[in-house]
This record gives sequence, structure tokens and C-alpha cells, in this order.
Amino acid sequence: MPMRLYDAHNHLQDDRLKPFLPVILESLAREPMIVRMVVNGSSEEDWPAVRELARQCPRVLPSFGYHPWYIKERSPRWHETLLECLHHGTAVIGEIGLDRWIKDFDLPQQEEVFVWQFRLAAERNLPVSIHCLKAWGRLYDLLRDMPRPARGFLLHSYGGPREMVRPLSALGAYFSFPGYYAWERKLAQREIFRQIPPDRLLVETDAPDQLLPEALDRFGLREAATGDRLNHPGNLLAVYTFLADWLGKPLDRLAGEVEANFLRFFGT
Repeated sequence: MPMRLYDAHNHLQDDRLKPFLPVILESLAREPMIVRMVVNGSSEEDWPAVRELARQCPRVLPSFGYHPWYIKERSPRWHETLLECLHHGTAVIGEIGLDRWIKDFDLPQQEEVFVWQFRLAAERNLPVSIHCLKAWGRLYDLLRDMPRPARGFLLHSYGGPREMVRPLSALGAYFSFPGYYAWERKLAQREIFRQIPPDRLLVETDAPDQLLPEALDRFGLREAATGDRLNHPGNLLAVYTFLADWLGKPLDRLAGEVEANFLRFFGT
């Protein structure tokens, strides 16, 4: 049976990818191994583009959420708009979270938006993808003290400390590995993934961000205006291959484990 690969988190709707989108979708159509990708909205502004991608491409699992970077831009109707987006039959919630790394962060406002969205995921038992930077202690406290989706929740591109893997797992966490951790400078974070329970491990590209080392990048996408590299969602196989080598597992075994985890968590 051919390997089946699952991207637990990307942003295919990102404006930087728009000039390349027809080519990207065509290349993905020629990649039968990539069977599902979760495309995460970040604000009201890009939720319609996520919905349209799901309409165009059956492999897309649409995900709608307010990212902490954009919460100051939300409209008075953002709750209603998010609920409308979730009427799509398979829609999930994300990317939501806490971020103390960004300039002029407002943690109380981030918490208010995060808690509302996470409670919604818990009430509906929906998959939810969480972003966290420099706020792991506070995130843990919130997750511990709130109702949680029975299916668990995803900590995308897990960047927290090793010591929190076990307590977060006990709360229901899944952890996704990005290709960015293939850089040698990310060795310490990569090592933490040796501690992730095999039944809680997922894989992501986070395209167009979280670039792999150039030697692993099959596509070489570059933004026309700046020349900056962009991550292509087709790099998913490279991320799986690197992680399998790192963990000392056959690629097909890792793919099978991740498939079981993805289907258990996302349900599709």
C-alpha cells in the first residue's frame, strides 16, 4: 500500500503563495502520497480564502481561527463570522494561541480571544491547532483549568520545554514537527521530539513559513518582490523523511503511525 502523508498545519492561503497557487495545486495533484492538509486561517481577512481552497481542493481540511498576532484587528462580529465559517461540514479551529514574543503584545486580550475559541472547540469536540511563543506556563494553566475537547488539541510546531511534554500529553496534547527543526541550530528543540509519545506525533510544513534547510527543499520557491525563500507544502515528504531518519525509524513505519494519529485527532 502506498504511503499516505498528512500535513497537520499550513497556510496555503497566504498572500505570498498566491502567485504560485495554480502551480502548487497542480504539483500537489501529482503527489498522491499527500492525501490531507490542514489549511489554517489567521483572521477574518483570510478565512474566505481558506474556505475557497477547501472548495477547490478536496485534500484541504479548512481551519478557522484568530491568531494572536492579528487579534487587535478583529471586528465586533468576529464571533459570528467564525461560527459561520464552521458551518462547513469538516471545518476545524485554528490557528489560535498566545504569543509574548511579538512587539506590544496584549496578553489579557490574547487570553480572552484564545479562551473563547478554545471553549468553542471543547463544546463541539473539534480539533484545534494552538500557537504558543514564550507563554508556555500560562498556556498550560489555561488548558488545565478549562474544559478541553475530548479528542485532544494540537500544539503546532511544539517549541516548549522538554519538562512540559508529559503534563501536556496528560491534558490531551498532540505535537507536530516542522521541517524548520531540521536546521542544525534547532538541535535542542529537535531532541525534545524524541520524548513525544509515538501516538501523539504529527508532521507539518507550516508553508510558506518554517523553511527547511535549502538542501532538503525540492522546490526553491522565492517571493518575486524580495527574493526571500518560501516553503512549499510539497516539502511534506522531506519533513517526514528527515524526522524518520532522526528518530531511527523506517519511513513507512513513521508514516503509518502519523496517519493513525492524524485520523484519530482530525477524524478525516
